[in-house]
Amino acid sequence: MTLKIPIYLDNHSTTKVDPKVVEAMLPYFSENYGNAASRQHEFGWKAEAAVENARKQIARLVGAENPEIVFTSGGTESINLALKGVAEAYASKRNHIITATTEHKAVLDTCARLEEHGFEITYLPVDTAGLISVADLKNAITNKTILVTIMLANNEIGTIAPIAEIGAVCRGAGIFFHADATQATGKIPVNVVEMNVDLMSFSAHKMYGPKGVGALYVRANRPKVNLTALIDGGGHERGMRSGTLNVPAIVGFGKAAALAQENMSMEAKRVAAFRDELESGIASQLDEVMVNGNQAHRLPNNSNMTFKGVNADRLILDMKDIAVSSGSACSSASPEPSHVLRAIGLSDEDVLSSIRFGLGRFTTAEEIDYTINRVVQTVKAAREKSLQLAHP
Repeated sequence: MTLKIPIYLDNHSTTKVDPKVVEAMLPYFSENYGNAASRQHEFGWKAEAAVENARKQIARLVGAENPEIVFTSGGTESINLALKGVAEAYASKRNHIITATTEHKAVLDTCARLEEHGFEITYLPVDTAGLISVADLKNAITNKTILVTIMLANNEIGTIAPIAEIGAVCRGAGIFFHADATQATGKIPVNVVEMNVDLMSFSAHKMYGPKGVGALYVRANRPKVNLTALIDGGGHERGMRSGTLNVPAIVGFGKAAALAQENMSMEAKRVAAFRDELESGIASQLDEVMVNGNQAHRLPNNSNMTFKGVNADRLILDMKDIAVSSGSACSSASPEPSHVLRAIGLSDEDVLSSIRFGLGRFTTAEEIDYTINRVVQTVKAAREKSLQLAHP
């Protein structure tokens, strides 16, 4: 196989749209281009049928009932709808929300906005693996708590949380539980019933679907979750998210979900083997290298590594032939060190020396071999240069 440069290892940020997804979407741009809300002619009926088929495919992937899937523009909107929607719907009864310091900015910034409107937010700390203490969660719950929001898998270090256990605590306390599953869905098994989740956010472009479309799971019973809509105008999506549906993208999302369900087990094993090879290959040739997060319970495609004494941003620039990142794409506008790596106890120096590798469905063995050699070569050169500068 011919190695193509540059190599893409930033699959946490976004994924390549699977060619089968593109193929499924194409007819809905130029042939079946009706509005799914147009229920008086065949063009609308075909569009509506396509949307409902995609809803079924996504519901099946996460163990939900079809009507419990609400389409949005992506994970960030889904998170906003879940948190703000619950907060406003139940504000007259309770005003306390619990989350963790390592959540995605979509959660943290939404919580900060709710604080501005009088809601109380508790930010739970995490251990060195990136996990909250269930005991801390129990102690934080009060008679004013309405919602707990904890991500299923961290977008920077890949740590997988004990969601079912956290959900059981929430269920026992009579409070709603939201999980941001944007990074996890399609990569590891997800079942909203078994995980005791009341609301769950996910996005197509993290699982080889198109950008600009996501979904929110909203539990319909036992207990039923009521949401106040963020967007008004037409009452689409059972009144929870008005606006003309992006039919081609939704079709693509559904196809991506079906492909993920079909290939998940085999794909996870293959990608995890590449990830382990990457880490061992680098660590065997470099000293002072550290893998961050929970190595026993993390996403199969995730590796977050610290290269002590080397500036990560400089390293990334020196490796322009490999696409990696030094943190979340949604935080790239901020020069602050990663809040996730800080929260698990890394020093600012080590945080600024850390790189996230995101492997994916289209990663090849040749790309892993090339990346190992390139990283080792570049880190050694950077350290030698630093040594020369320190001792001219």
